[in-house]
Amino acid sequence: MASTTQDLAHAIEWQDPLRSPADRAAMLLEQMTLEEKVSQLVGLWVNSSAEGDVAPQQSEMTGEIDWNTAIRDGLGQLTRPFGTSPVAPEVGARALAAAQRQIADANRFGIPALVHEECLAGFAAWQATCYPVPPSWGATFDPELVERMAAQIGATMRAAGIHQGLAPVLDVTRDYRWGRVEETIGEDPYLVGTIGTAYVKGLQSTGVIATLKHFAGYSASRSGRNLAPVSMGPRELGDVILPPFEMAVREGDVRSVMHSYSEIDGVPAAGNEALLTDLLRGEWGFEGVVVADYFGVRFLETQHRVAATTGEAAAVALRAGVDVELPTGDAYVGPLLSEVRAGRVPETLVDRAALRVLTQKAELGLLDGDWSPEPAGPVVLDDQTGVALALRLAREAVVLVENRDGVLPLASDRSVAVVGPLADDPYAMLGCYSFPAHVGVRFGAEIGVEIPTVREALAGRRDVTYARGCDVTDPDTSGFGDAVAAAAGADVCVVAVGDRAGLFGRGTSGEGCDATDLRLPGVQADLVEALVATGTPVVVVLLTGRPYALGGLLDKVAGVVQAFFPGQQGGTALAEILTGEIAPSGRLPLSLPRDPGSQPSTYLNPPLGRRSAVSNIDPTPAYPFGHGLSYTSFEWSDAEIVGGATEWSVDDAVQVSVRVRNTGDRAAAEVVQLYLHDRAAQVTRPEVRLIGFARVPLDPGTAATVTFDVPADVTGFTGRRGRLIVEPGEVELRLSRSSSLAEAALPLRLVGEERELGGDRRLSTDVRVEGP
Repeated sequence: MASTTQDLAHAIEWQDPLRSPADRAAMLLEQMTLEEKVSQLVGLWVNSSAEGDVAPQQSEMTGEIDWNTAIRDGLGQLTRPFGTSPVAPEVGARALAAAQRQIADANRFGIPALVHEECLAGFAAWQATCYPVPPSWGATFDPELVERMAAQIGATMRAAGIHQGLAPVLDVTRDYRWGRVEETIGEDPYLVGTIGTAYVKGLQSTGVIATLKHFAGYSASRSGRNLAPVSMGPRELGDVILPPFEMAVREGDVRSVMHSYSEIDGVPAAGNEALLTDLLRGEWGFEGVVVADYFGVRFLETQHRVAATTGEAAAVALRAGVDVELPTGDAYVGPLLSEVRAGRVPETLVDRAALRVLTQKAELGLLDGDWSPEPAGPVVLDDQTGVALALRLAREAVVLVENRDGVLPLASDRSVAVVGPLADDPYAMLGCYSFPAHVGVRFGAEIGVEIPTVREALAGRRDVTYARGCDVTDPDTSGFGDAVAAAAGADVCVVAVGDRAGLFGRGTSGEGCDATDLRLPGVQADLVEALVATGTPVVVVLLTGRPYALGGLLDKVAGVVQAFFPGQQGGTALAEILTGEIAPSGRLPLSLPRDPGSQPSTYLNPPLGRRSAVSNIDPTPAYPFGHGLSYTSFEWSDAEIVGGATEWSVDDAVQVSVRVRNTGDRAAAEVVQLYLHDRAAQVTRPEVRLIGFARVPLDPGTAATVTFDVPADVTGFTGRRGRLIVEPGEVELRLSRSSSLAEAALPLRLVGEERELGGDRRLSTDVRVEGP
């Protein structure tokens, strides 16, 4: 009797919210059987067999599930209850609550599952707000706005009963041909890290766990092919790929990380202990949970072939540091249990992962005695706040790339031909992880939210005629005649071309939709050529997931506007910018190449990666990273090193300032970009790289002073000995409008001994905007 009383007291202790989550988790773990521990290390994906995969090899990797058997010992995670098929928000929330009751009732501790969903471009659920995709976040250069968006996404997820979101993607774009470029924030690690960390802070402020993807190297696959091997040295990994993840861990306190599918130098990330444990936890201090990318544990056996059996794959992943297998427990349930019982895997590794999972559940309140899965109120996933944020983000993300002879904004008395395959297509606004494009199309479901097209949005503002012209991918040119006639009869022609988002070959952009080159898909370039031939000024609106090269067309068109899948309010934002209701302020997070056939490269090139006399191929982009025009003009003045310093200690900071004035006649925002130029270093370095930025909104005639507090730490790079260092020597801090247009180059000399950087270094540059 006394023993029973003690057990009950112990049970009450692990439910006590006044105790630390780690202590509660440890108390609970002591009482669990091996089977119960392992059950906390897996997800469960119900009804995942619908036609049209949304994860690699989903059809081959999933099968029928016995629900009662799967939950009898508990369940770590429930996979995508809203993001697997269209379900009305209230219905979905009630169904999830019922499932959680069943999960809790089935195990002897009453522990519910942690529920995760995708949230890259908004909560991936039917009737949820569809926000712009991550390159549009990057184009805003506005971390505060991205943080607000993420907080709104998190609030809707939390209201629906979701605990974890599988975003943000912190992969730095390395090859524009990769289909998942549309999921990346940009090609610069500082921009990716700053914007991505803001997203983490916003999402987690609502109690929803953010998940960093894909750790690490995924975006650097050979030839831009999805899941292809990565050929990368430790210096590129350390200086380009890893910094955004470190920033989100150390400055954002992210609670989850998802391993990459990729291999680096023959070692798959899912089995890389040096990456997932030594670096992530040992050096960076990560304390959350590492989850598998879908089927990534099994892929160690079936794709990478570094394990002969599923049990071996489970052992490799668990030892490396993968705590939870997603989306289901193919490897961590039966096979891993067998490995542990046979003595080939120590149970302490299971305990290590289970303790992390249970600690996280305690942090979320899932171990509290008064836990309830019932929604706290109405479940509305697309409200006025979300729509307003989607519109503001789209407005700030649209980039005016070219504007010849003032063709834009469109004069109110000019007739406009709106043509192109994407001019009247609501799906043109959506990326592959927006629910309608990701899941809805597989079921023939209604879109579920209002998405004005470019044609619809312009029709309410200008005299518009319309012709489709062609399809995105179909080579049929029979519609060219109508499009040419419409253009010839108008004062200006706006042609909307670009991508159709999809998955695994079902689109031109998206996961598994890689490109062989950077030509516009199908016959869209031919359509633009035919429109130009009419003599009517042509404005090209690019609605894409990646940058495309227009080649010779760039010299023939009157204007170019770039929008990276701008979300459900993208059509409205484009119409506002095209007509001049608001001034464009987006900046390119990805360079726009000139030649579609050249090997893609980003702006982060050392000298011999740029134009030179030793090669006939010129890799200079048509429009560089950071480029963007406005309808007003800005004057920059008084650029200086504050205090007039000429020397900069390797362990100190300097302040750089510049005065920016709006000299035009309309309100607009300038983006001040700060780049580092290293004149000579012990290893080759990029000609310039971004180390700070500020978005500066100004009314006509007003001015503001932008001051950057630049720590010497941000000049660090991986030296010859493989360690991160600050090296003394000559540098320039360039205050710039883009990566290739500097307004002022301020020389400084870093002084002192070469300094090795550690985990206490500063990762970002503080910025202050004063005025007007």
